Amino acid sequence: MDGRQEFESHSSEPPVVVEMRGIIKRFPGVLANDHVDFKLYQGEIHALLGENGAGKSTLMNILAGLYRPDAGEIYVKGKLVHFSSPRDAIKAGIGMIHQHFMLVPSQTVTENILLGLDQPRFILRLSEYHQKIAEFAERFGLKIDPKAKIWQLSVGEQQRVEILKMLYRGADILIMDEPTAVLAPQEIEALFITLRKMVSEGKSIIFISHKLHEVMEIADRVSVLSKGKVTASGVPAKGITRQELARLMVGREVLFRLDKKEQAPGDVVLQVEDLHAENDKGLPALRGVSLTVRAGEIVGLAGVAGNGQRELAQVITGLRKCTKGKILLNGEDITNQPVSYSIQRGLGHIPEDRTHVGTSPNLSITDNVIMKKYRQPPIARGMVIDMNQASQFAQQLVATYDIMVPTIRTPARLLSGGNLQKVILAREISGNPRLLVAVQPTRGLDVGAIEGIQRLLLTQREAGAAILLISEELEELISLSDRIYVIYEGKIMGEVTDGNIEVIGLMMTGTPMEQIRQGVQ
Repeated sequence: MDGRQEFESHSSEPPVVVEMRGIIKRFPGVLANDHVDFKLYQGEIHALLGENGAGKSTLMNILAGLYRPDAGEIYVKGKLVHFSSPRDAIKAGIGMIHQHFMLVPSQTVTENILLGLDQPRFILRLSEYHQKIAEFAERFGLKIDPKAKIWQLSVGEQQRVEILKMLYRGADILIMDEPTAVLAPQEIEALFITLRKMVSEGKSIIFISHKLHEVMEIADRVSVLSKGKVTASGVPAKGITRQELARLMVGREVLFRLDKKEQAPGDVVLQVEDLHAENDKGLPALRGVSLTVRAGEIVGLAGVAGNGQRELAQVITGLRKCTKGKILLNGEDITNQPVSYSIQRGLGHIPEDRTHVGTSPNLSITDNVIMKKYRQPPIARGMVIDMNQASQFAQQLVATYDIMVPTIRTPARLLSGGNLQKVILAREISGNPRLLVAVQPTRGLDVGAIEGIQRLLLTQREAGAAILLISEELEELISLSDRIYVIYEGKIMGEVTDGNIEVIGLMMTGTPMEQIRQGVQ
């Protein structure tokens, strides 16, 4: 036995529409896919699970014609195929819907769907195509206005356009890469209805995800990749528990809900008043944001990606200037002050981009963890860094935070996502921050690493730190936060203290709390 869990049904199986045999794919220094087998049946939703870097996306990029395998065979509907491009895959009926949509914002839904197709002079027959696409969308329960410009659509509606694009091209095998990552709860529900409708019409879907509860809800079968190898193949999703899936992914038991001690929050540490700021294009990103975070509490910020979360974190931490408003840290005005000014006053920051902002990838673990201390004794001895003290400090953090690393001289770029995040947390927490701004702290990590990061955040809460947790993982926000603000188009829609996911979802799609309350009354 090779440790792989398999499921084979000898009853009347539906036809196999995709079979990948012995797929090998190497990149410099990495074996991304190691003799991977994968089988997809007609009319099923097959979830592909695995931690960040497990090889899921590589395998599916091979199936979609974006990469060529170094070895192995691919059969589509019983026929051996060799794809040189996504066009070849689409001709074989395979379409991939990526996390980041590939649409032209200034064009209509119809124009985006027809782009690249052999439809001569379609611009002169747009009204005819509008009608065709409206009927086509209706067939799959995809509510969309064919005449709408892409920029006018919500993220969920844009995803529907991507699905329609592939279906209109004749795809009956759809690969969906983290399809719920940018959706509000109500949009996820609508997507699942659409997927079930598609499957009922004989389509087959590969659902790449790391959200175990969604996999259990939508999938018929599950396969798991770990370090490029298959650890579970075609396991029936019905009856499997989240704990079993997690164990297949990381090889050990995982706690999904950590104990959070009841404690009264202390004084206000962070106060944001009427904050306005622009994004990188010079357009309004924050429109009068006000919020507070107290000592000994975790305050969550929920919202669909791109609604001002990134800019808010950057303004608070000094990485972006605001155009109006005020930020107080422990009562002191830090508005538009340099990063170093806020750090000296107790600010810690876990940035969204852990590789390029959170660390210096080519520097060693030691160099990365002393970044905030290299001018302070005992690491600084006058104008010189005492490397013995620096090494001792790094060794202490590696042991305390259970960072898996060959040596403290290892460059940060060679660490896994989870261990790299632990390096950042170790550095920030070792400075005893009064305020910790954590932006997507568990994004892309496996369930085991997520548990460790969340435990560290709760420990800081118990130690009295004020934590602003900005995350697109609603389950994480509800589990860890004492209060949750919801942001939409740069405005705070309201605040939730009871973790009501329905109310949070409504605010994430633009309904203010006052309106929700009026609807309840």
